[in-house]
Amino acid sequence: MTKELELATFAGGCFWCMVKPFDQWDGIEKVVSGYSGGHLENPTYQDVKSQTSGHYEVVQITFDPAVFSYEKLLEIYWQQIDPTDAGGQFHDRGDSYRTAIFYHTELQKELAEKSKQALAESGKFKKPIVTEILPAATFYPAEDYHQDYYKKSPEEYKEDRDKSGRDEFIQTHWK
Repeated sequence: MTKELELATFAGGCFWCMVKPFDQWDGIEKVVSGYSGGHLENPTYQDVKSQTSGHYEVVQITFDPAVFSYEKLLEIYWQQIDPTDAGGQFHDRGDSYRTAIFYHTELQKELAEKSKQALAESGKFKKPIVTEILPAATFYPAEDYHQDYYKKSPEEYKEDRDKSGRDEFIQTHWK
């Protein structure tokens, strides 16, 4: 019997910080850092970072929905970001660092919209939830040195996370 795997694609600011929260669960087959949502074919990190390609930094997650649900992925996703910031995430500013949920199916769209509405109604944030819910676009994997950055460069990863303000935000709003 073969597994029926699905894709989930999330933009949550710097993709380095978005891999580890998803990478540690049974049912998650792989998490790939990359670019999506822009107009330039085969963008490089420099293209995306220069804010000229229109792409978001994203993670694309291959998962087994029989083991790990899309709803659970959404729950984890919301707890990694500031969904009220339209200008980027934490110390990473610009369009490539905006937040978005890229849906691959109508069911994912429905579940994403439902989870966004629930978050908006929760009262957890005083400002409106600005994270976009968009149709999945072409996904371009990032360069090899960006993949599994938290494993390959643990010191730099920790330093970047520490100075970003992401963990303080998560601690304040979710713990």
